Amino acid sequence: MSDLPEQRSESVFDDFKSAYTSAQAVVEANRCLYCSDAPCITACPTAINIPEFIRKISTGNLRGSANSIFASNVLGMSCSRVCPVETLCMGDCVYNEMGVPPIQIGKLQRYATDNAYEKGWSFFEAGADTGKSVGIVGAGPAGLACAHELRRFGHAVTIYDKRDVPGGLNTTGIAPYKLRADKSMAEVEWVLQIGGIHIEHGVDVPGNTSWDDLSAKHDALFLGFGLGPDSVLDLPGNGATGVHGAVAFIEAFKTGQVDLANVRNAIVVGGGNTAVDAVRELLGLGVPNVKMVYRGAEPAMSGYAHEWREAKNEGARAVWHAQPVGFAGEGSVTGLQCVRTDDAKRPMPGTEHTIAADLILVAVGQAKLGDLVAGLSGVETEWGKILCEEDGATGKPGVYAGGHCRNGGKEVVNAVAEGRDAARAMNKYLGGV
Repeated sequence: MSDLPEQRSESVFDDFKSAYTSAQAVVEANRCLYCSDAPCITACPTAINIPEFIRKISTGNLRGSANSIFASNVLGMSCSRVCPVETLCMGDCVYNEMGVPPIQIGKLQRYATDNAYEKGWSFFEAGADTGKSVGIVGAGPAGLACAHELRRFGHAVTIYDKRDVPGGLNTTGIAPYKLRADKSMAEVEWVLQIGGIHIEHGVDVPGNTSWDDLSAKHDALFLGFGLGPDSVLDLPGNGATGVHGAVAFIEAFKTGQVDLANVRNAIVVGGGNTAVDAVRELLGLGVPNVKMVYRGAEPAMSGYAHEWREAKNEGARAVWHAQPVGFAGEGSVTGLQCVRTDDAKRPMPGTEHTIAADLILVAVGQAKLGDLVAGLSGVETEWGKILCEEDGATGKPGVYAGGHCRNGGKEVVNAVAEGRDAARAMNKYLGGV
């Protein structure tokens, strides 16, 4: 496992949401009604017992609080920072129906898990050796959650990842004002404390290692390899210098350095969460003028409304109803050529215009990697996603899947839940109790 370089562009970012002090945490925890039929639990994909962990904070039992979180979600530290709690647990808090501010569940979860990390608490041990071995493809949240759960059952685990650094999206793709790469790496180390999880980097399946090779080494496989490269806009001028995929650009500045000293005007194409993150990141990196260009209206964008509000507060602007048709510039990009669209997002002839830019990030999705499993007989895909049963089982016995390769791009917490649940199903498949 390679170390991250100390000098990274993401280091200029501070946490967007400040951490609670002990006093603040206790006061907030005592506001909780500890509902017996707590809708916040149902809204959490990992089903953390939220009233239980909050009550333990109110009584000073921080170790017990953290244990309640990690028992359901071993990546509870990162999820406390990156989960869209406004639309999940906090969004379903009963206080919302009373016109009262909801319990700050994410901040309380962060308080409990951060204390566990700072104090070096460990909660889990590997189970007795079963003699069974599982191979996991992908060292992201789904793969890590699956690996940890399998070790609790006593199975040997090897994770295969093509990158030099583990953590998947948490390390390379999450906005640094939510979770920096070094914090993600610390979480990986915390997960690996259980022992017996081996990570092999530089393994590209089926590039330099075949499915047959992996199948021969292990009694079962878990597929958690995520999504592929940025989707591109196949438009005139696409090869111009200064046009990048947003995900690739985010990885570059989270794991290294990018030079934006000469960038005055930047455009992010898209209206999803990656686009909104990219806008905020460019502003945070010092680009003075950043616009999001979207072919629909503001209400139609798929990015979270609360995230876009924060982007606007930070100085972001948007050009609505603008459909890109080309990239301007000879050699280096100088602008984005667009045409106006109507309310149905249809281009309107005669409305061509150019928006000036010396950097353009394209955030219109990522390729799905279903084709990677073409060599695994019995594993089926649809629209590039691996088809699975509810427990993650594919059509090939002993092969399970979770995370983005299965769900197409849901939240980190969904990946954790799918990895954990697949591990439990795999344990039964391997003859465990």
